[in-house]
Amino acid sequence: MENQDEPLTEVGTSIELFSGGGGLAMAMHQAGFRHLVMNEFVRHACDTLLMNKAEERKNEDHIPIGIDDKWPLLRGDVRDFHFDYLREHGVDVVAGGPPCQPFSLGGAHKGYEDQRNMFPELFRVVRETEPKAVICENVRGLLRPSFKPYFDYILSELELPFEKRRKNATWEEHYAQLLDRDAKISRKSKRRYVVIPMEVNAADYGVPQIRKRIIIVAFRADLGITRKDWEEHFKPPQSHSQTALIRGQLDGSYWKRHVGVPSGVRDTVTKALPQQLPIEDERIKPWRTLRDALYGNPDRPHELPLPQDLVDGEDYPGWFHHKGWPGARIYPGHTPNLLDKPAKTVKAGVHGVPGGESVMLLDNGEHRYMTVRETARVMTFPDDWQISGPRGEQMRQLGNAVPVTLGRVFADGIARALHQDKGRKSGY
Repeated sequence: MENQDEPLTEVGTSIELFSGGGGLAMAMHQAGFRHLVMNEFVRHACDTLLMNKAEERKNEDHIPIGIDDKWPLLRGDVRDFHFDYLREHGVDVVAGGPPCQPFSLGGAHKGYEDQRNMFPELFRVVRETEPKAVICENVRGLLRPSFKPYFDYILSELELPFEKRRKNATWEEHYAQLLDRDAKISRKSKRRYVVIPMEVNAADYGVPQIRKRIIIVAFRADLGITRKDWEEHFKPPQSHSQTALIRGQLDGSYWKRHVGVPSGVRDTVTKALPQQLPIEDERIKPWRTLRDALYGNPDRPHELPLPQDLVDGEDYPGWFHHKGWPGARIYPGHTPNLLDKPAKTVKAGVHGVPGGESVMLLDNGEHRYMTVRETARVMTFPDDWQISGPRGEQMRQLGNAVPVTLGRVFADGIARALHQDKGRKSGY
């Protein structure tokens, strides 16, 4: 991955939907995509974007001409806007993580869809702009048995987005229509997409967090990018592993990065590790731990102030959103993050979320809530990224975001595919 401080080279254009606190938008930007427009509905998330790299979109002529220009933001419900005016500018990628609320497949409400489900809006924007590629991220729960039929329908709808759903048709009826049309539309038609869903764990790509998600990429079929091309040439390979982390903790290389860790802590960690490890590619790096993210990250020019220096309710001088927060508890079923493992999945909650995801155990045996800045580091946001709102809203934006590092490696893969760069894969 390129150094974030190096000048960016434009590789394409993008539309950012459901932008939230900006994780995927930042990832696409770092990969070299120029944002033609972005959209977000939630007030504090909009304010976050405006505090950083966005500005209010003035009108349809407001099109950035340089990769470093401000990102034009449309505030409001995506259903209130049309994007077909951007087709003439050439849209390379539509990116976003559509909210996909639960719905019922059984009982009296069979086939009922929650009106907050935004996948139909994603497909509408695809119809309006005809992008070369699409990338979206969502929760792994889409694969649960009760949801799987609808997920299969989502994939079919993205494959044939121009086969519009008839008014008042159920999703099951539309799914049958898509299956019927699938055999009648050319595999190389500009009106279909090659759709590739993937299960990923963010920790496998250098994010200091166990975060299992679904990433879907799609390429317009007339480009000739096949699923085999993606798998063999463009898909980011796993770059980090638990095995490499354990090996580093056993041979001492991990602890050399953290020389101040008490010997008792080191001994407790290493004694609990398996001694026999599978053989793997030597280029695979160790999973990054919470300690790596906070106190031993060579990519960060400054380490965070130590926990004992924090004051409840007051930002530490020179840092955004790095303040203590009282009241952390641990108990059965609500266990803290451990410094020498990747963090638990950051969730869209304030504190006291089931599982203890926002609590951390310190070397001295004490525990406390993670600060918003520490959580942002776990989500791989840069330290100068400001987040709007009270703590609860800040944590909600982080929990809903795509980790920047995860989004970046897949954005890089899409850029290579669009430019047919079949050289060495990124990730090592």
